[in-house]
Amino acid sequence: MKLIMLGAPGAGKGTQAAILSEKLGIPTISTGNILRAAVKNGTPVGLQAKSYMDAGKLVPDQVIIDIVAERLAQDDCSKGYILDGVPRTIAQAEALEQAGVVFDHVLSIEISDEEIKERMSGRRFCASCGATYHIVNAPSQVEGVCDKCGGKLELRDDDKPETVQHRLEVYHAETEPLKAFYAERNLLCSVDNQSTIEATTEVIEKALGI
Repeated sequence: MKLIMLGAPGAGKGTQAAILSEKLGIPTISTGNILRAAVKNGTPVGLQAKSYMDAGKLVPDQVIIDIVAERLAQDDCSKGYILDGVPRTIAQAEALEQAGVVFDHVLSIEISDEEIKERMSGRRFCASCGATYHIVNAPSQVEGVCDKCGGKLELRDDDKPETVQHRLEVYHAETEPLKAFYAERNLLCSVDNQSTIEATTEVIEKALGI
């Protein structure tokens, strides 16, 4: 199965992609991870991407698509793959089509902005060991203190209200239009976010028929 995961930042795409990846025995391809790997391995496109990153510039769509295509050509993707974090824009989706990259389903996790803000503002991480918590869903035993190492729990910059608001605005402007793009191609499969991870997995599996 060849899948794209869509959804606002904090919708749980990464979590659900990891569950599906294990169930279906196919790799999750996260743009951030493959970008870092291509740069580290010094592949031609990786070096190209590095030159933009070193200059503090955004990596252009074509370079991102080349890196994705390079990764999808590897043996572990022969039975399928899950793309998380790409395409982000209509231009990237069109470039993937032109590169001959095909999909069976495009899965969109639907969740309100209010829920996202609540979810992300409650996330905490340990500055010392990196363990993650949530003040409502997975709190530490002592507020503000890591259970594992006793380190101080902090709010990531990415999870601060003003950053979350900005990321949501970017998502609605640039990425959400992909839903209509893939609906036209009869590939879109929308599921409502549920109250638990397990319940969301259940509706996803039902929607995909697995």
